[in-house]
Amino acid sequence: MRVLVTGGAGFIGSHTTLSLLEQGHDVLVVDDLSNSSEESLRRVAELAGREPGFVKANVRDEQALDAAFADFKPEAVIHFAGWKAVGESTQIPLVYYRENVGSTITLLETMAKHDCHTIVFSSSATVYGELSEPPFVEDAPTGATNPYGRTKHMVEQILTDVAAADPQLRVGILRYFNPIGAHESGRIGEDPKGIPNNLLPFVAQVAAGRREKLMVFGDDYPTPDGTGTRDYIHVVDLAAGHLAALDYLGNNDGCHVWNLGTGKPNSVLEVVHAFEAASGVEIPYEIVARRPGDVASSYANVDRAHQELGWRAEKSVADACADTYRWQSANPNGFGEG
Repeated sequence: MRVLVTGGAGFIGSHTTLSLLEQGHDVLVVDDLSNSSEESLRRVAELAGREPGFVKANVRDEQALDAAFADFKPEAVIHFAGWKAVGESTQIPLVYYRENVGSTITLLETMAKHDCHTIVFSSSATVYGELSEPPFVEDAPTGATNPYGRTKHMVEQILTDVAAADPQLRVGILRYFNPIGAHESGRIGEDPKGIPNNLLPFVAQVAAGRREKLMVFGDDYPTPDGTGTRDYIHVVDLAAGHLAALDYLGNNDGCHVWNLGTGKPNSVLEVVHAFEAASGVEIPYEIVARRPGDVASSYANVDRAHQELGWRAEKSVADACADTYRWQSANPNGFGEG
C-alpha cells in the first residue's frame, strides 16, 4: 500500500514509518521539521533497508500537499503532524488551533481531491478531560481541559462529520496515552527541540548530563504517591497499533475510535525509579507547582483495540526505560552532531 505519513520524521511518526517499510508498504513522509530531524528518516532507511520518500512542507501548505498527492498517489494517510505541548498550548492557543485544526482541514480537502479515502488520525487521551473517570473507554464523555486537547477533540469531530457526509471515507481515530521508549537498535528515539515537554526524554537528558534535574509538576494529586499517573505505552507498540488500524480500515467502512495504551497507570516517580533501575543513574528531581491543564490520572481501557484490531501492548515501562537509555547513551545530542 502507498501510505502518506504527515509528521513522519517525528518520534512516533518515524517509528511508524519504519514499521510500514518493514511490512512492505511504500511511504511518503510530509514534515516541516519544526520539531524533528531529517536524520531520523535517514536512520529509518538504514534500519529498514529501503528509503521513505520525503517532502519538506507544512501540511497547511495546499500547493505542496497537492503536489505530493499528485506525485505519490497515496492509498491511505496517517496523520501525525501537529503541535503537542499541553503547557505551551495554554500560552499560544491560536497557533495550536491554526496548526492542528487547519492542517487537518487542508489534508482532508486534498485527500478528497485525489480520491484517497482512508485516514488514521493521531489523537490523544487528553480528549477525555475531567468529564470521565479512568480507565477511559472510547464511548466515555469527552471534553478536553486545555487548548491542545481541544484541538484534538475538534479534529475528531471534523473527521466524524466528514465521514458521515462521505460514505467512501474510512477513518481510524487513535487516542493514545503517553508514548515512551525508543527503537531497540538505539538508532531512533525521541529528540525534542528545546526543553522536552514529556517525562521520559527529560529524564534521559538529566541522566546524560544535558539537564541539571527533573521538575516534577505537583505531588499533591489524589494518587498513591501524590504525583500524576499516566498510561505509558512503548512507541514500538504504538506503531504496531497504527498498522493494525490500517488493516482494519481495509475491510471496514465508517469512523472508528480506539484507545492505544497498556491499561496500567504509573506515577511520575515510578517512572523515574524505573529509569534509575534500567540505567544505574540516579535522577535528581525537584517538586514544583502543578502544570496548567494537567489531570491527576489518565489511563486506558484497551478492550476494544484488542477485540477489533487484535492489538495489545507487549512492552513494559522497564523495557521503555532500557530502550530510552540505550538511545540516549548512543546519541547524547539526539540526532545532532557531536
